[in-house]
Amino acid sequence: MANMNFNMDFVPLTVDPDKIYDYSFAIIKEEMGEHNFTDEQWLVVRRVIHASADFELGRSMIFTEGAIEAGIQSILAGRHVVADVQMIESGSGRKRFQKHGGDLHCYIADEDVSKEAKSIGTTRAIISMQKATKLQEGGIYAIGNAPTALLELIRLIKEGLAKPDLIIGMPVGFVSAAESKAELAILEGIPFITNVGRKGGSTVTVAALNAISIMADERANEAK
Repeated sequence: MANMNFNMDFVPLTVDPDKIYDYSFAIIKEEMGEHNFTDEQWLVVRRVIHASADFELGRSMIFTEGAIEAGIQSILAGRHVVADVQMIESGSGRKRFQKHGGDLHCYIADEDVSKEAKSIGTTRAIISMQKATKLQEGGIYAIGNAPTALLELIRLIKEGLAKPDLIIGMPVGFVSAAESKAELAILEGIPFITNVGRKGGSTVTVAALNAISIMADERANEAK
């Protein structure tokens, strides 16, 4: 086992949560350098980088025109958010959706979803997307873990069975993750946020979702 020497005299730059965010964002801005993201897109990208410490992932992000505005309007209209896994459900700022009349739902652990998936030999993620699109009209779909959930949602959209307000699709992994995002990147008619390649995950999907919900809150406060 490697011998690791820790400096017990190290003092954090600050323990103020707001200042930690400010310092982090300043470092991210400096190290990112020039980019082609719009001001609103950058607010999402920098949170994704903050959550992952991965500039390559941040640089690979793709936004359809109007995607962020579609997410803001969806939240302000009280539409619901659907997550592919419970990690997104627990990590998101759920109260920000609830104050506007919406909520966040994840169906992957539901008993009926598990039972149906087992009976037909498929993933719970696929069945959970089928259930979600039957129960929820529009809304934001946040997919950070299961490529099969993203591929199934795309299939449902193409068949006219679903029409989300926004898809945040950044599943991570080696099997179908990059491919599912490539399919999303050529999907027409639905606003989306995604990235290129295998990287992604629930943490960065939550970061993107939180960035949009914060913008929605700020928009609502400005209107008061």
